[in-house]
Amino acid sequence: MGAHRQALITLTAALALGAAVAQPRLPEGEKSITLVTRDGQRTRIGAVIFEPADPGRASFRISMDHAVLKDHFLSMREFKCLPAAQEISCFVPYPYPHPGTVSATDFSWLEHNLLFFFKQPADFGAKLWNGMIFTFKLTPSGLVGTPQAVDLNRIGAPPERPDEPPFGRFDRDDFSPGSRWVQELRIE
Repeated sequence: MGAHRQALITLTAALALGAAVAQPRLPEGEKSITLVTRDGQRTRIGAVIFEPADPGRASFRISMDHAVLKDHFLSMREFKCLPAAQEISCFVPYPYPHPGTVSATDFSWLEHNLLFFFKQPADFGAKLWNGMIFTFKLTPSGLVGTPQAVDLNRIGAPPERPDEPPFGRFDRDDFSPGSRWVQELRIE
């Protein structure tokens, strides 16, 4: 009986300690948007401002740093891009009205507001079929986004349902590890 009781006390203590571990929380206030490249460089490209909204949700506003993202005139449009010798990554603003909110389990509208495409420096034109969307996970230090492939041509026309993000989980494909110059997008 003594061993059983000791095991019960140990289990109760372990559960209590587990509950005391810091759980990730929705970001609040202004947070930096940082791209992490394959060589480990971190480049701050902008900021997101989070404000409380409905219970369990936060609204967000994105502001990109145009001193870091350089102008590229591609396919008759101007894009803000992070140049690199290996691969150029260009920001594509989501062009339609949307709710602009997130929850601890749903970052889809934030993901849609941080779309990019990539191209080789020698390539001409915007390669919208080479789109990247960053799938976010909430961590104790903030949000960590992993790039996935999407075809940005899909947002060339307004969506039928403006309250529903156009790139669902079946519209995204994983990249091979290390295949993209930009490896992560962090919001901290």
